[in-house]
Amino acid sequence: MAATMEAAAGMSNMRNMLQFMKLIGQLKRVPRTGWVYRNVKKPESVSDHMYRMAMMSLTITDPTVDKDRCIKLALVHDMAECIVGDIAPSDNISKAEKHRREEEAMRHLSGLLPEGLKQEIFGLWEEYETQSSPEARLVKQFDLLEMILQAHEYEELEETPGRLQEFFDSTNGRFHHPDVLQLVSSLNEERGCHMTKTDDTKNPGNSQTDGAVSSQLSTTSHTSS
Repeated sequence: MAATMEAAAGMSNMRNMLQFMKLIGQLKRVPRTGWVYRNVKKPESVSDHMYRMAMMSLTITDPTVDKDRCIKLALVHDMAECIVGDIAPSDNISKAEKHRREEEAMRHLSGLLPEGLKQEIFGLWEEYETQSSPEARLVKQFDLLEMILQAHEYEELEETPGRLQEFFDSTNGRFHHPDVLQLVSSLNEERGCHMTKTDDTKNPGNSQTDGAVSSQLSTTSHTSS
C-alpha cells in the first residue's frame, strides 16, 4: 500500500514537472515587447534575453561575484512572463499591478515543483524583484546591458544607426560594476564607429559627424556615483 502511494506521488510529481517545463517553454515564444512596439523585424524572445544574461553571469571576471547565484537569478527573473507576457512601461499597467500578476504567476509555477525547488525558485524571483542582494543588483545591470547590446545589434542588422537611442537613454546612470562599465564603454565605442561609418557613407565629408555621435552616446557613458 505504501509503495503504491509512493509510486502515485512520484507520477504526480513528474506530471507537474512536465507542466512546469511546458510553461517555461512558452518563454521561447514570448517576444520582447519593447522591440515589437518599435517594429523590429524578428524580435528576440524572453528566453533569448535571459540566456545571454546567464552567459554574462557565467563569464564575468570579478572573483568576488557568486556566479552560480547570478546565473540562477538571470534564468528566473523573467520566468513569470511565460504566463503574464512581457509587460512594458507603455502598457500603462502600474508597477504594483505588474508585480501582483507576476507574483501570482510565480506562485503557480513554483507550486508545480517539489518543496525544496519551490522555495528556491520563488525565493530567487523575490530576491531579484526586491534587489535585496549584490547579485540581484548586478544581474539587473546585466538586464540593462543585454537590452542595449541587443538594440545595437538591431541597429546594425537593419542599418538604422541611432534608431533605438531611447533604450540607451533609459540606462543613463544605472551601470556601476567595473566589468559592466567596461563592456558598456566598448559597446559605445563600437556603436559610435558604426554610426560614423554610416553617416560618412550617406554624407561624405560631413565634419560634424563626430560631435553628433559623441552627443548621442553620452547618455550611457555617464554613471551616478
